[in-house]
Amino acid sequence: MDVGVAILAHARNRPRSVATFDRDRSLTYAELDERTNRLANTLHARFGVTPGDRVAVLMGNRLEVAEALGGCAKAGAVYCGLNFRMSLDEYRAIFGNAGARVLITEAPFQEMAATLAAEFDLAVIDVDDPGESGWGMLGAASPAPPSTVHSRRPDDEFCIVYTSGTTGAPKGILFDARAVSTHAMVASLEYGMSAQSRWLTTIPHNSSVQITLAPSFFMGGAVGFLDARGFDPHRFAAEVTARQATHTYLVPTMLYRVLEAGIEASSLASLQSIGYGAAPIAHDRVGELVDRFGPVFSQLYGMAEIASIGTMLRQSDHKRIAEGATRLAASAGRPSYLVDLRVVDDDGNDCAPGQRGEVLFHTPYAMRCYHRDPERTAQTLVDGWVRSGDIGQWDDEGYLYIVDRKKDLIIRGGYNITPSEIENVLYRHPAVIEAAVVGLPDPEWGEAVVAAVALRAGASVEPDELRTWCREAGLPSIKVPERVLQFDALPKNAVGKIAKRSIIETATSPAAGR
Repeated sequence: MDVGVAILAHARNRPRSVATFDRDRSLTYAELDERTNRLANTLHARFGVTPGDRVAVLMGNRLEVAEALGGCAKAGAVYCGLNFRMSLDEYRAIFGNAGARVLITEAPFQEMAATLAAEFDLAVIDVDDPGESGWGMLGAASPAPPSTVHSRRPDDEFCIVYTSGTTGAPKGILFDARAVSTHAMVASLEYGMSAQSRWLTTIPHNSSVQITLAPSFFMGGAVGFLDARGFDPHRFAAEVTARQATHTYLVPTMLYRVLEAGIEASSLASLQSIGYGAAPIAHDRVGELVDRFGPVFSQLYGMAEIASIGTMLRQSDHKRIAEGATRLAASAGRPSYLVDLRVVDDDGNDCAPGQRGEVLFHTPYAMRCYHRDPERTAQTLVDGWVRSGDIGQWDDEGYLYIVDRKKDLIIRGGYNITPSEIENVLYRHPAVIEAAVVGLPDPEWGEAVVAAVALRAGASVEPDELRTWCREAGLPSIKVPERVLQFDALPKNAVGKIAKRSIIETATSPAAGR
């Protein structure tokens, strides 16, 4: 079973049910089935795509993403969804790794697509071109299911997910069909999805293949697309109401904007589930969200190599938070279904509750490998376990707490400092809406502690005030930031995580202030 077969099955069983939508457009399962058949047949007949060939998709969040995913699945092609926020050099690295034959794109990327096509011998299909050389070519293809629609087997490659490059060049994370279908079932269970679900996709679609798109199509629900370029909380609320969305997923900065914009629970009344994750969230903000919108939240923690679901802080946990168990707001939750999770010390021994160690995952939906990168694969996949690089600890109830990333640790005067501890203090300041802490080289102490903050609309605060705030909150002097940089908004990577590397570059530039 894969996405293509699922679309075919729902077209037979419930042809008039909405399968996908954006803005004022929608397709039923019967319509999506026909469109994806035509695309698969076009890929075969016009471009010579055979099972296992790579097809890249570079466009914003729009209905054609669903068509591309389903068409690739039916053609037996390996789907490579790309984030639309990357640079040309990052795309060059991706195409050099992927070996794609076809690029499906849209008008805003025509110039970049032409450059990539010339360099990597790509065929390009523009979904905004209604002519015979663009998306209009599908009209001439057969609407019948292609011969490959049932040919994919569980071990066959299904998709490559390219990381946002927070630690270097993007990595191609390869998943087989078994991993994608298994993960889709777990996501459906965790988020309570069904054939009546209407999922509104707000984050870049390339990060949503396994969390939102595949589960929606497997369950027979509808998946919608909201333009992720410049999140507007009022537009988001209006779309939720207009489409009566039941499920969505937001990154913490989006949730902060929803709170700051004064969006009330009545504006999101149709939502049964709001997932969040991808970056740490301030503990007090979790309580604020639950107070305003109720326990409809589910926090995921994981990594792209396991399609993001490792642990879940479920709706029942958020209900406990609302009832007074506020300590759980700092937790990453408990392991999800089909996930074996360990916290181990430097010798590989399991840590007791309260002891810190590296988080390891073992699950049937883990990646197969980093595509064409055996060295990095060997560093991350060890004896079947996926090494996270995160430092965590258990509590006595089996909840996992993430202390920090190994690579984020600041070592000052031989003392290990976890940036999240300082960030949590900064987030409690009434003027601060975003905070990040990084370490910079220091000739005397090894590393200096530098904080970056973005302030709420209309707020103002001096750097010295924030340092005083940290001292008065109980941080020892070694953890109080020596410098505080202010931004209008902290820089983000392609999936909405705060980009600490960009903050470091800003902090070390000659023009950097206090």
